[in-house]
Amino acid sequence: MKKKRMWQISFIIGIFFLLYISWTGYSIWSFSLTDNKTQTDAAIVLGAASKGEEPSPVFEKRIDHAIRLYKENYVENLIFTGGKGEKTAIAESEAAEQYALDKDIPAQDILIETKSQITEQNLQYANSILQHHDLNTATLVSDPLHMKRAVTIAEDLNMNVVSSPASDSAYKSLRTKIPFFLREWFFYTGYQILSLFRF
Repeated sequence: MKKKRMWQISFIIGIFFLLYISWTGYSIWSFSLTDNKTQTDAAIVLGAASKGEEPSPVFEKRIDHAIRLYKENYVENLIFTGGKGEKTAIAESEAAEQYALDKDIPAQDILIETKSQITEQNLQYANSILQHHDLNTATLVSDPLHMKRAVTIAEDLNMNVVSSPASDSAYKSLRTKIPFFLREWFFYTGYQILSLFRF
């Protein structure tokens, strides 16, 4: 009887786990389609890799989207995030800053942080910038499938944010989307589970 009972409990736990990861997967995918274009104080561009002193193609698409938001008067400032990698000459955010300057964005409207290495740090340092400059609202910019986790982390930091994913993401084909989706699925689920032990 004990073995049967244990098997039943394990089966129920397994079903709940499958339902949970299915829900998180659906949540990530459906949220990637949401674009809340509205006026905010700043666009926070989440970092991606840079090549030498130039943004990677993935990062470039994110920056381009933020620049469009700025030029269409949705945001008043651009905040670029991302630190220096082991094999890069400058920080990701510095590469983004130069890219934006080359696109005629005024230097006084660009803010950067150069320390972060992961999404959570991107947002922690960006939040410090918002507070330091008395900016209250922000539009998060990243790739569509990254947005659910990014917004969740930002809200946990008590940031007032909306989501506007890069409309011309470098991840277009299923061959590139599926690995990125699975990666986000893993990290978002892990973040949610770890959050249960933080509070």
